[in-house]
Amino acid sequence: MAAADEEVEVGSPGIRPFWAGTISFGLVSIPVALFSATRARSTVGLRMLGEDGTPLERRYVCSTEETPLDWDDIVRGYEVKKGKFVVVTDDELEAIEPKKSRDIDLRLFVDQDEIDPKYFERGYFLTPTGGSTKAYRLLATVMEKNGRAGIATFVMRTKQYVIAILAENGILRAETLRFADEVRSPDDVGLPEPQKTKPAAVTKFTKAITTRSKKVDFREFLDDYNERLEKLARSKQKKKEDVIRVDEPENAGDSEGAEVIDLLQVLQRSLNSGGAAARRPAKKAGPSKKRASKKK
Repeated sequence: MAAADEEVEVGSPGIRPFWAGTISFGLVSIPVALFSATRARSTVGLRMLGEDGTPLERRYVCSTEETPLDWDDIVRGYEVKKGKFVVVTDDELEAIEPKKSRDIDLRLFVDQDEIDPKYFERGYFLTPTGGSTKAYRLLATVMEKNGRAGIATFVMRTKQYVIAILAENGILRAETLRFADEVRSPDDVGLPEPQKTKPAAVTKFTKAITTRSKKVDFREFLDDYNERLEKLARSKQKKKEDVIRVDEPENAGDSEGAEVIDLLQVLQRSLNSGGAAARRPAKKAGPSKKRASKKK
């Protein structure tokens, strides 16, 4: 085990923090690193092909002249009214981006039950860095003991986020929250008004729910679509049905497989070592070059 004052690296060859900063509230500052608590859903890639089997590609095309456009012909525009756009430059977009910061501004604490689950968007783990284990553990312990959640804001990749910070089993995690205008109400979808129910019906449903109540294990719920799709493709290949051979460019589709590491091991190592120095990602060089096409 590393000494309490020894700096060790957060992460491993297969998993890295993609953001590092400080939880700040009052006079308290706790350096942390941010890890995604989820993996991207595994999907089987399907290529779009022409009738002769040639792989197709997407390109921007002028909607009036139906001609392909080069990047130099493309700008981004904000639609101020139907069919009328104001062109916005990269420099103008960069000027109005949220101010870059490494602070998670913890603004208030609330009861965990006050946060409606429909506001939760994506989950993350927060690990202590830079020798912050003591303050990290103290915050996690007090929040968990009192059933409190912190509401905070921070900027990541030029975008402003509202997050809920929660504590569970001595570990802090963050849930990005949807903004109020992103959440629908029952009235928005036309749900009927609640009605009185008969006691017999309540008893029947209570019994049905009780007989099916048990501790959930999400490993029992699997998406086997990819497996069935691969089985279908292999079967058709074996029968030589609808098989098209296309010459691919050299090195097409090559990618290095990342080693899958248990994130809980990373958290435990960070806590046991008295904090760690997280690797910060390289500074982003300018705004994205993706642009919307203009009409000619």
